[in-house]
Amino acid sequence: MRRRLIQLAATILTNPYAANFLSGKLYRGELKNFCAPGLNCWSCPAAALSCPIGALQAVAGSGGKFGFYAAGIVLLIGLLLGRAVCSFLCPFGLIQELLNKIPSPKLELPRRLLSVKYFLLIVFVLILPVALPLGEPAFCEYICPAGTLEAGLPLIATHEEFRPVLGNLFALKVSILLAVIAGCVVVHRFFCRVMCPLGAIYGLLNKHSFYQLTCAADKCVNCGRCKTICPLDLDPTKDFASAECLRCGKCKKVCPTRALT
Repeated sequence: MRRRLIQLAATILTNPYAANFLSGKLYRGELKNFCAPGLNCWSCPAAALSCPIGALQAVAGSGGKFGFYAAGIVLLIGLLLGRAVCSFLCPFGLIQELLNKIPSPKLELPRRLLSVKYFLLIVFVLILPVALPLGEPAFCEYICPAGTLEAGLPLIATHEEFRPVLGNLFALKVSILLAVIAGCVVVHRFFCRVMCPLGAIYGLLNKHSFYQLTCAADKCVNCGRCKTICPLDLDPTKDFASAECLRCGKCKKVCPTRALT
């Protein structure tokens, strides 16, 4: 319950302009110079902050420069919290968890799909924004389902003038969004684990972050409760430093000997 309240608070604090959904207006004030810790589209009518992945691409696409500010913010947050950001502070992470509560058969994610997010990070966030002639933010432009859900659909719903120019690209992005929604219903945090480049960055910093999950081997009685409750199919007694661990704390709560802290 406490984690859910933190998720809701983070979503509200980074999206305080909810009334803009009715008008389709975008907040363009000074706060947009700062990056949110989680994935939250710049073009979302409610958003007060910029998306760090969008900021990285925008700077890279403006002349091949490296986005030291955006990269510095991501690295700082990642070194402090690691993937706990995904679990506590990401609005799209909250949406994924709520989708997974829809009654349906739940599937185990094939491990080989976990590497897809690193491919998307390298190709669509780091390479294509520099290589494309117009320097488009490739991940935002061609893939990001969070942008489609939080920005694309609300803006089209409130601006009739946008509707006649919708084409194949928008159809592609809606198809990706629908696929991600379906994936999130049957797999816990499907997008977070398979497609999110921000999660990939935070995952790489998980082992080095200040906020850590640790296991005291001398206290562990190998009861298996932590492995059973882990929504990511990890064994917290062995995978506590895994790049996939979101630090949700569920394993710690069920540990009878407090071996996990």
